[in-house]
Amino acid sequence: MAGLNVSIAFLFLTVGICEAGRQLSKRLLSLGLYCSLARELVGSLQLCAGCLELRMLMELGLWGGGFGPDVTLTLLFLLFMAHGASFDGASANLTVSLQEFLVRDSGLAATAAKLLAQFVGMGLGRAITKYYWSWELTDFHLIQNLMSLECSSSLHTSLSHGVFVEGGCSFVFHLVILKFHHSRPMYRVPVLAAIVTLLAYTAGPFTGAFFNPVLATAVTFPCAGSSLQEYVQVYWLGPLAGMLAAVLLYQGNIPRLFQTNLLYSQKSKYRIPKARVAHGSGDPKEQGRKRKGEKSNVETSA
Repeated sequence: MAGLNVSIAFLFLTVGICEAGRQLSKRLLSLGLYCSLARELVGSLQLCAGCLELRMLMELGLWGGGFGPDVTLTLLFLLFMAHGASFDGASANLTVSLQEFLVRDSGLAATAAKLLAQFVGMGLGRAITKYYWSWELTDFHLIQNLMSLECSSSLHTSLSHGVFVEGGCSFVFHLVILKFHHSRPMYRVPVLAAIVTLLAYTAGPFTGAFFNPVLATAVTFPCAGSSLQEYVQVYWLGPLAGMLAAVLLYQGNIPRLFQTNLLYSQKSKYRIPKARVAHGSGDPKEQGRKRKGEKSNVETSA
C-alpha cells in the first residue's frame, strides 16, 4: 500500500502544482493568451502526467501490489473529477478543440494555438513523469524504469476493431460533451468523469480507451508492437471520425462545412395565426345573410 499512497500523492500534487500555474499565468497573461495557450498547456501536462502514473498502476498493481481494477478505476474517476474541477475550461484533447472549431465556438487561430499548446504540454508531462519515475521512490517505479525501454502497445485487438472501439468511445464522449455543454459544472463534471470511467472499463482491454490523440501519443506511441501507421489510424483517425459523427448526429450538420441541416427539418420560429371564427353559427351562408341584413338596416335608417 505504500507504493499506492506515493502514487496518489503524486497525482494530487500534480493537480495542485498545475492549479498554481494556472492562477499565476492568469495574472501575468492576457485573457486570449491564457485561454489559447497557457490553460491548454497546463491542462495537457496535468492530464498526461496523471494518466501515465495511473497506467503504470494498472499494469503493475494487480500482481505487484495486490489491488485490482476496482482501485484503479476509482482513482480514474477521482482523477477526472479533479481534472474537470480544475481545468478552467481547457479540454487537453485535440478532438474537443476541433469540435469547438467545427461548431463555431472557436476561431482558426485560437484552435491552432490550442493544438500546439496541447502537444507541448503533453511532451512536458511525459518528461516530468519519467524524471519522477527515475527517483524510484517505490518498487512500482523501479519496475517501470526497467520496463520503460520495452513498453508494450495498448492495442490488443485487430486494426479495424481498434478503430471502431476508439471511434465509438469518442462518439459517446462527444455526445455527452455536446449534451452537457451549457450545464453547470456541478452536473457536467461528475457525468463526464463517470462516462470516462465506464468507457475505460469496457474498452480499456482492447485499445486502452484513450479517445484522445494527445494522450494516446504520450502513453502508447513510443511503445513497440504496432507501427506508426496503425497507431495513427486507431488513436487519431478513429477519435476524429467519432467526433464528426457525434457533431453530425447532435447538430444535424457540421456548421463550418454545411449551412443547411442535413438530418433534421427546420421548424419555423413564427406561428401562422389561425383565422378568427365569428361568434354564433359557423355556417358561411348564415354569416353572409347576417352581413346583408346589417347593411340593409343601415340603409333604411339613413
